[in-house]
Amino acid sequence: MTLNLLAIAAALLAVMGKVNLAARRAQIGILLQTLGWVLLMVSGQVESGSAIDRLLSTLAMGGIAGGLAYSAIAFDLWCGRATVARAPAIIALIMTVGYCIGFDSYPFRVGWANGLLTLQVALVVVALCRKTEVPVGAWRWLLVASLLVQMVVTASRGVLGAFYTELFPNFFTPHPANVTFALATNVTVVMSLVGILLAHRDEAQRELERQASTDGITGALNRRAWLERATLVVSDSQRLQQPLCVLLLDLDHFKEINDTYGHEAGDRALKLFVDGMNTVGGQRNLVCRYGGEEFSVLKRDADLEAIRAYDQRLRVWLAEAGPRELGMPLTYSAGITLLQGQHDTVESMLRRADSLLYSAKMLGRNRTLDEQALELSLQ
Repeated sequence: MTLNLLAIAAALLAVMGKVNLAARRAQIGILLQTLGWVLLMVSGQVESGSAIDRLLSTLAMGGIAGGLAYSAIAFDLWCGRATVARAPAIIALIMTVGYCIGFDSYPFRVGWANGLLTLQVALVVVALCRKTEVPVGAWRWLLVASLLVQMVVTASRGVLGAFYTELFPNFFTPHPANVTFALATNVTVVMSLVGILLAHRDEAQRELERQASTDGITGALNRRAWLERATLVVSDSQRLQQPLCVLLLDLDHFKEINDTYGHEAGDRALKLFVDGMNTVGGQRNLVCRYGGEEFSVLKRDADLEAIRAYDQRLRVWLAEAGPRELGMPLTYSAGITLLQGQHDTVESMLRRADSLLYSAKMLGRNRTLDEQALELSLQ
């Protein structure tokens, strides 16, 4: 089993290549568990009950429990959770300290360590079964099955060592429960490796999809991805008879920003522009870099007054953030259009918004026009 873990730890480091935070936590988790089992085997070769035995055994428990805690963090990150579970790490710390303190009592330390390891694994199972924040594959159910088996065999060793000590006097006792534990762990270790690699592949696939659908400079959706999602939103709004707005925006004098301050400043201006749209708009908006310095916003369940209010908030935000972050003011011209009936389309809305945007530029820039505002400006 220990050789199996060593091979898996080496494989994870070798085949995963450059990894992010979640995969790195998984690698550390496997390495710590491997170290724990190696130390536990070594502790069986020294004088039982000696100070060296206590030290090696305690470090072994810390490695095994710490490895589980790191794995729990990796699983939470792969499930898209911003806040990772801390309970497995707390249990790992409590278990290690308690094991060292109660080391002189063999029944206590075996029951204590295996009992808390069982609880730790149970918490990881519960976390894996919770609703995920991102779409994930079947890897989590493979891990759940693996961890459930580990729970059963670990709990059986704890009960055996704590209450039937004469049948399980040391770690290498060939009791059926201990043999079952070793055999089951060999299988579940391999299952865990497969689950980790599948989770890593899922995340890599999501990252490729994200890169294919977003603009690399601003983080906003690119035009293709925005049009796909906007088409679905328009259909839903028509079916539910909900209002919908499109705002087409063009950053004023962007060429002058590039020529005067350089392209890096231009990129920062574009990024700040998108940050502002996201900050004042909430999560129900679809923001897109439509092309160059032109952006589009699809605002769901919003009438003309709502989109006008959004436009004013964005202008106020940019008036404060532009000089502070870039040392220059940022303004924009924009056109607003509303969803018109059951036969309207995204493309039609964009054409109307583009016409209004053009009029805003012709009338002096730094303004937003809708059909009503255009009529008033022409009177």
